[in-house]
Amino acid sequence: MQFIDLGTQQQRIRAVVEARIRRVLDHGQYVLGPENEELEERLAAYVGVRHALGCASGTDALVLGLMALGVGPGDAVFTSPFTFVATAEAIALTGAVPVFVDIEPVTFNLAPERLAQAVEAVRRKDARLHPLPAQAVAGKGLHPRGVIAVDLFGVPADYAAIAEVAAAEELFVIEDAAQSFGGMRQGRLAGSFGDLAATSFFPAKPLGGYGDGGMVFTDNDRLAALVRSIRVHGQGEDRYENVRLGLNARLDTLQAAVLLAKCEIFADEVERRQQVAAAYSTRIEGAGLGLVIPQVPEGCRSAWAQYSVLADNRQLYLDRLAAAGIPYAIYYPRPLHLQAAFAYLGYPAGALPVAEDVAGRIFSLPMHPYLAEQDIDRVVAALAG
Repeated sequence: MQFIDLGTQQQRIRAVVEARIRRVLDHGQYVLGPENEELEERLAAYVGVRHALGCASGTDALVLGLMALGVGPGDAVFTSPFTFVATAEAIALTGAVPVFVDIEPVTFNLAPERLAQAVEAVRRKDARLHPLPAQAVAGKGLHPRGVIAVDLFGVPADYAAIAEVAAAEELFVIEDAAQSFGGMRQGRLAGSFGDLAATSFFPAKPLGGYGDGGMVFTDNDRLAALVRSIRVHGQGEDRYENVRLGLNARLDTLQAAVLLAKCEIFADEVERRQQVAAAYSTRIEGAGLGLVIPQVPEGCRSAWAQYSVLADNRQLYLDRLAAAGIPYAIYYPRPLHLQAAFAYLGYPAGALPVAEDVAGRIFSLPMHPYLAEQDIDRVVAALAG
């Protein structure tokens, strides 16, 4: 059994992928070729925004967005501690300081009510209001600039509530949709929230390439123009006019070709993911295993990048899965505020209790559009021991 089955997917689209790749080999435009423009137009239309800008990775998408917004030293950017490192890493790479905000216990997304407390704490330089990094209370402190909300495991964050806080505090909002492409909240697709949105095309993502890739989405013409420039070394009117510092952050044409082939089956795969998740939930609840199954808020559709459950005795279930030869993963075993890379921020253990509790109890089961009914039965039987 595969944790994520890319092989079955490839068999389904192999002929289309090979035809798309042959086209790239024939025209030879391996950087910013016609497939890039086609993919950008297609995904902008799918998400429902004016601009989609391909780039080299989901991490680059976040960095490009932050650079376009002018984020830098002295700025505080609020984000979740319960996600992949790239979200906070992108903030730190701009010279800004990540301020971690605890999560909701059900969706595991950033808690909007805690966001408001964190912003007030930074403004007042008062860690009694909300746990803060050392830089926020030292010297001149930090200036609240924005928030990156993460759509964890496929469920878009509560952007209505987050936007309300952001508007009151004059903060930008970036949607980290690396795990949620294809997800939806209140009739809007992931990638359409905030001033900018970033997604990843890492192979394991709901829409993934055969290597690294990412995309920035926005309705803002000015920000789109800045991202377009920054992703090619700060290019101006031509490649040898450099009007700002930038990056080499382009999406390879070959990856665009692969993604175009996958777009043909993406809607079907999203629907299959709904069916797999529903089957898991029904069987796990019916088996009375004592696991907390994932909940999708009303008005939302998850992209089901992962199917993650909570257990008070996690190791018991992991041992049962291992004994049955069933793969599993833990996303994420240690919150970002306790990672060595962010030790300089000075967050102590216990600072963000919901994220820390979830990290100690969560694990993820095999999840992909081609997981068969008998495989789901096998997983649940293994969990039951």
